[in-house]
Amino acid sequence: MLKTETITINMGPQHPSTHGVFRMVLTLNGETIVDLKPMFGYLHRGLEKTSESRTYLQAVPFTDRLDYICSMSNNFAYAVAVEKLAGIEVPIRAEYIRVIMAELTRLVNHMLAVGFLFNDLGAWYTPVVYAFRERERILDLFEMASGSRMMCNYIRPGGVSGDLPAEFLPLLRQMIPHLENFVQEIRDYLSDNEIFKARAVGVGFLPADMAVAYSITGPVLRASGVKYDVRKAEPYSIYDQFEFDVPTQVAGDVYARYLQRLDEMDESLKILRQAVERIPDGEYATKVPSRLRPPKGEAYARIESPKGELGFYLVSDGSPNPYRWRNRPPSLINLSALREMCLGHKVADVVTILGSIDITLADVDR
Repeated sequence: MLKTETITINMGPQHPSTHGVFRMVLTLNGETIVDLKPMFGYLHRGLEKTSESRTYLQAVPFTDRLDYICSMSNNFAYAVAVEKLAGIEVPIRAEYIRVIMAELTRLVNHMLAVGFLFNDLGAWYTPVVYAFRERERILDLFEMASGSRMMCNYIRPGGVSGDLPAEFLPLLRQMIPHLENFVQEIRDYLSDNEIFKARAVGVGFLPADMAVAYSITGPVLRASGVKYDVRKAEPYSIYDQFEFDVPTQVAGDVYARYLQRLDEMDESLKILRQAVERIPDGEYATKVPSRLRPPKGEAYARIESPKGELGFYLVSDGSPNPYRWRNRPPSLINLSALREMCLGHKVADVVTILGSIDITLADVDR
C-alpha cells in the first residue's frame, strides 16, 4: 500500500517575501500546508530595556525605529503615553499637526502595503514603484516639517519639535485631490485583475471570532468584519472632532484586506481635508523639561496606527528615566494568526497571506 510522508522545509530567514529576517518552518503534505511555525527575533535590538536607561525625551528616536515605515505614528503613540503619565497638556495646533502627520503616515503605509502585495504576487515592481512615487511626495512634506524623510523624530511629549513651514499647508491642499485620484487609479487598474483575484479571493481566511481571540487589530481585523478602530473606540488627541467612517469588509481573506486598505486611505484623505481647513494658529508645543520627572505611577496609551493598535506602557518611579518601558507592536500581534490563515493552503499562498498581513520585522522584533 502506498504511503506519503510530510516534509518540513524552512522558508527564510532570508527570503524576499518576508521583507526582513523572518523564518517559517513549514510542514507540507505535497504542496499543502499542514503546519506552520513562525520563528522571529532575528532583529531584536533590546529597544525596551535600552529605553529604560534614557530620559523620556531621549527615547523618542527609538520609536522611529520600531516600524520605520510609520515613524510619525510611533512618535505619536509614545508622546501620548508620556503626556498621560506626566499630565502634560498639548496645544490645539499641535494636535492638528499630529493628526495630519498620522493620517499621511497611514497613506504611506497602505500604499506600500498594496504595492508590495502585488510585488509578492509577481507583478514585479510596477504597482510598488507607483506607490513609491506617491510616497515620496508625502516624504517631501515630512522633510519640510521635521528635516528627515523617515526617522522623523518630530512628534514629542508636549507637541511637535517645530511649527509647520509656511509652504506646508498650501502644498498639502494641492496634494489631497492628487492622492484621491491615485487611490481611485489603484481601484480601477488592480481590483478586477483576474490573476490577482484568483490568488487572493478565499485565500488566508481569518474569521472574526478568531481575529478577536488573537487580539488582531487594524485593517486585518476590520477586513474580517469587526468594526473596531481605536480612533472611535477610545478617541485620543482630537479625533472626536473629525467626521470619518470605519470601513469594514466581510470576507476576511487576502482580497478583503486589500480592499480594506483602499477604503481606509479614502477615510484618511477625508480627515486630512478637514484638518487643513480647520487648523488654528497658536503654539506648537508645551515646554517640557529635557529631564522630565513624571510623578510615580503608570500609564498605558494607545493609538490606531496604520497596522493596528500601537500602545506604550510606562512606569515612573519619579526619576528622569522610565522604570519600565513596554511596547505593544501591531506587527507582532497580527502575525500570531499566520498559522491559522495558512493551514490547508498551498505553499505558494504563504507569500500572499503574509503580504496581506503587512508586517515590519523591526516592529515585530523590537
